[in-house]
Amino acid sequence: MSRLTFITLAEKVLKEANKPLTAEEIWEYTTSKGYEKEIQTQGKTPWHTIGARIYLDMRDNPLSPFIKVGSRPRRFFLKSLVPLENSLLKELVKRENVQKKKSYKERDLHPFLVYFVNTYMNIFVKTIHHEKSFKKSNYNEWLHPDLVGCYFPIDEWEKEVLDFGLTIGSNNVKLFSFEMKSELNFSNLRASFFQTVSNSSWSHEAYLVSVDVSKDEEFLYELKRLSSSFGIGILKLDIEDPDSSEILYPARPKTELDWETVNKLARENPDFKDFLKRISIDISSKEIRKERYDPVIQNIEELVALIKK
Repeated sequence: MSRLTFITLAEKVLKEANKPLTAEEIWEYTTSKGYEKEIQTQGKTPWHTIGARIYLDMRDNPLSPFIKVGSRPRRFFLKSLVPLENSLLKELVKRENVQKKKSYKERDLHPFLVYFVNTYMNIFVKTIHHEKSFKKSNYNEWLHPDLVGCYFPIDEWEKEVLDFGLTIGSNNVKLFSFEMKSELNFSNLRASFFQTVSNSSWSHEAYLVSVDVSKDEEFLYELKRLSSSFGIGILKLDIEDPDSSEILYPARPKTELDWETVNKLARENPDFKDFLKRISIDISSKEIRKERYDPVIQNIEELVALIKK
C-alpha cells in the first residue's frame, strides 16, 4: 500500500470528518485513527507541517481541493464537500478584507517575517540592530540589512553528507538579507529598493519586505521590472493572517558571497558578527540552537495580537 503524504492525509481526514478542522485537529483525528503510521514522515510538530503544506497547496496549486475557513481559529475544508452557495460556508470562509492604512514601526513587523520564512522556507532569522554599530553615520543605513537569515541543511541531510560537504568546502548553507518597510509605493520605491540592493550584496538571496504594497498597476510593473533586473525578491506580509503572506517576486540566488562586505559588516556590527559565529557553531555541532535566533511565534493569535497593542 502506498504511503500517504501530508496533503493526501489532510484530504482523507477532512473527507472522513466532513467538517472544517484546524491543523491540530487534523492531526488529532489522524492519531485517533492510526493513520500516522501511513505517512512518509512525521517530525516533531507534524500539525505545523500539515498547516504549512495545505497553505502552500492553496497558494501554488490552481486545482487545490482545500479552502480556508475562518481565521481564529484557522480551519480547512474541502471545496467538494460544501457548495459555495451554502450559507454556512458563506459565514465561515474568510473574506479578503481591505486593510485600513496604518503606520507600523518596522521593527514591530519583524516577528511576522520571522514566522513566515521559518515556517515556509526553513530560514532562521536574526534582527540586526543598526544602533549597535561602531561607526555612526547616514551611510550605515545603506550598509546594514534589517534582518539576516540562514538556511541550514542539517535537519534534511544525512550526517555523512554534511561531513563530506564540510570536507570539500561546500555545505549548502544559504545566507539571506531582508530589508523591512511598512509600506511600498511610488513615493519610496526607488529609495527602498536601492537601499536593499546596497545592503544585501553580501548575501545569497535578498528580499524587500512590506505589509502595504501598492496595487497600482503601473507601480507593480515597475516593482517587477526592478526585481527582475537586480534579483531582489519582494515579500508581502499579511499581519491579519500571517500564513497568507506571500513572495510576490522571488529573489534570484547568487552562488558566491561578497566577502569584503561580509567582513565590513562583521567589523562594524556585533549582531552580524554574532550571527556568523552562531552559524559556524551550529554547522560544526550539526545542531541548530534555535533559541539563539529571533524567536518564532507559532501561535497565530499571539502573533497577530502583537500588532494590535
